[in-house]
Amino acid sequence: MTTTLITGANKGLGFETARRLIAAGHTVYLGSRDAERGRRAAEQLGARAVQLDVTDDASVEAAAKAVAADGGLDVLINNAGIEERGEGNTVIGAADVTADLMRQTFETNVFGTVRVTHAFLPLLQRSAAPVVVNLSSGLASLTGLSAPGTPAYAYPGVAYPASKTAVNMITVQYAKAFPNMRINAVEPGFTKTDLNGNTGVQTVEQGAEIIVRMAQVEPDGPTGGYFDAEGALPW
Repeated sequence: MTTTLITGANKGLGFETARRLIAAGHTVYLGSRDAERGRRAAEQLGARAVQLDVTDDASVEAAAKAVAADGGLDVLINNAGIEERGEGNTVIGAADVTADLMRQTFETNVFGTVRVTHAFLPLLQRSAAPVVVNLSSGLASLTGLSAPGTPAYAYPGVAYPASKTAVNMITVQYAKAFPNMRINAVEPGFTKTDLNGNTGVQTVEQGAEIIVRMAQVEPDGPTGGYFDAEGALPW
């Protein structure tokens, strides 16, 4: 039985990913910052609820101890993420981004990914086929954001894409450090979720496709890569 932890999984892409992996036979720990919301979501899916705030050391350490006490972990999906928006769901551009905004975004998207990965590494290393999936974005691609005429090029935000580019680098370096693991970054696509004020153009079912696929990658599968549902993406 494959055991999987998904952060930020009480709604959106995390919730749908949990649903799909449970259907595929995984035992899923549904990580949620809000314990009550997490409990309700886990009950709905048949998952195991675990309170987990990726920005809080004590919360992450307690979650790791709880999962360890239950037996271990095979797959970690670093799904929790934020994109700060301005009034009227506007994207905060270069003229208005502040160091505080950057710090807040990185605290969840980057430092949270490292905090959780570090805490669960000992459990993953005991697995026969450990897998880590880091939620990135098409906006993390320097190639994509610098190509005129593309939707990515038109995106004016600074903090969110910078944080996800950092996630890509983290993915590459962890993959090199732990060649026995399959560690990849994924781009779910512009999905309708609370993160973007539900302005996305695809469903969570569509967005979860690449997450679910990479969560089930075989031990001889790719590692240190950056993928969407169509294949590898340019850095």
